[in-house]
Amino acid sequence: MIKNIFGKVLFLFMSFAYIIHNNPIYANNRAKIIPDLALILARVDQQYRFKTGHAELEMQIKTKNWQRTMRLEMWTKGLKKTLITIKTPKKDAGITTLRLAKSMWNYFPKINKVIKVPPSMMMGSWMGSDFTNDDLVKESTYLEDYSAKFSSGPAPDKYYIELRPKKNTVSVWDKVNLVVDKKTLILRQQENFDERGEKVRTMLFSDIKIMGGQLIPTTMSISSHKHQGNQTIVRYLSATFNKEMLDSVFSRRNLQKKR
Repeated sequence: MIKNIFGKVLFLFMSFAYIIHNNPIYANNRAKIIPDLALILARVDQQYRFKTGHAELEMQIKTKNWQRTMRLEMWTKGLKKTLITIKTPKKDAGITTLRLAKSMWNYFPKINKVIKVPPSMMMGSWMGSDFTNDDLVKESTYLEDYSAKFSSGPAPDKYYIELRPKKNTVSVWDKVNLVVDKKTLILRQQENFDERGEKVRTMLFSDIKIMGGQLIPTTMSISSHKHQGNQTIVRYLSATFNKEMLDSVFSRRNLQKKR
């Protein structure tokens, strides 16, 4: 995700975290949601979320005026622990982000300094991409934290779902639209809308492959509708899931470790 990229990428990204499939949360919510819809949302929530994850990724950032490509390495454990380090280009190598629950730090090796990301900066861009810092610390799930209903769409082999955050859900989005493949229950498209009903960004999931023993989209692209021409593409180069991983990987000491 990777909540779903980093998160849900990361978002974005942000999404290698763990959701237990038979969690009582699902049983509690099935009574409130059509069973088929609950099953779909549970599967989408788990698209990139596993007990642990380790991946090498390529992130390509495009704007009207410039573009750059970064090679990343990422570790995740559970819903609350993420470590991301930049491998290339050389000028950015070693910059590392650590996320523990809702707290986040960046380490900049050139100045040998760790900087905590303040709440006021959570909606800022992560490394110039279309992912925000907030994407990296999201812990919500579609099934638990959103009200959902089926909507209509042009493709008969896809489910179209409209999501609205529940009353107690903290979200920058007023509405999220999902397009899910009926056969695999893999999320193929996500649209995010702000409180004015304006579409802010569209996320596409493609290149479905088995990686690390899991069937996942290995390419994610985000296109901004606020900044025309902006696009971020994340490609999984390799990944392993559900392998033993020490908690010390996600320590402040390890944040500053040379890799």
